[in-house]
Amino acid sequence: MTTATPLRLANQRLAALSWGDAAAPTWLDNAASFSRLAPRLVEHLGIRVVALDLAGHGQSRHLAGGGDYALWDYCHDVLDALDALDLDSAPLLAHSMGAGVACLLAAGLPERVDGLRLIDGLGALSTPAPSAPGQLRQGLQAARRTPSPAPRYADIDAAVQSRVKGSVTPIDADTARPLMERNLEAMPEGDWRLRSDPRLRWPSPVRFTPEQVLAMLGAIRCDVLLIEGRAGILTQRPGMDQARGALQRLSRHILAGGHHLHLEADRVPAVADAIVTHHACAGQG
Repeated sequence: MTTATPLRLANQRLAALSWGDAAAPTWLDNAASFSRLAPRLVEHLGIRVVALDLAGHGQSRHLAGGGDYALWDYCHDVLDALDALDLDSAPLLAHSMGAGVACLLAAGLPERVDGLRLIDGLGALSTPAPSAPGQLRQGLQAARRTPSPAPRYADIDAAVQSRVKGSVTPIDADTARPLMERNLEAMPEGDWRLRSDPRLRWPSPVRFTPEQVLAMLGAIRCDVLLIEGRAGILTQRPGMDQARGALQRLSRHILAGGHHLHLEADRVPAVADAIVTHHACAGQG
């Protein structure tokens, strides 16, 4: 199985993992979340996969200053990575929030995106226009509170169990472990601390409206493969039929598994097969 190579990109601002030959066609995605899927794609497609920790996540730097993390700002993380890798464009493989970032980039700068491979994520969370003042209030209040210290754990097993118990979507320990191992740092006292920026948990003060999200999706010109977990977050989310309908070139697959089906050991082969088959049908190199 292909092993991952650590990378630092964009003047050391972004951390990444890379699988495959640097000379092969490159796909971009999100770091340890793809640690079980990426080697399979490298083996079957002969590509290079570069997986990013977005700003504030994993081993990438936190946002400077006291501001919040806006979804559209993450587009610059992807663009900075493309520039650092000397790539004019690349297919984007993304999960959950990363799928929202990929959709925005494909809508705003379609010349930089060769295709989208989305796993249990599509578009962006939205707020209806009448609810915008309340959304802004939540964001402002969160930013004015004293920041909470990063959680600390006696050992990695304790961190994994905390992730399992506190997850918004169901996740088992085996699936959570790669995510937590990437997102922990050892402390001098012998315990472990989360690396991710606590500000990531703040409510966004501003979101797109549902109409804006649909307009973004409608602007995407590349082909889109959407893989949904049967027990994931998209199959029952309101408005998803409209979101899917806004895409001009959509292939949809519903597979067994939850929100992290691409990391669930027994579900990874099916996810890989769907991507490999779609890649062959699309005739992409």
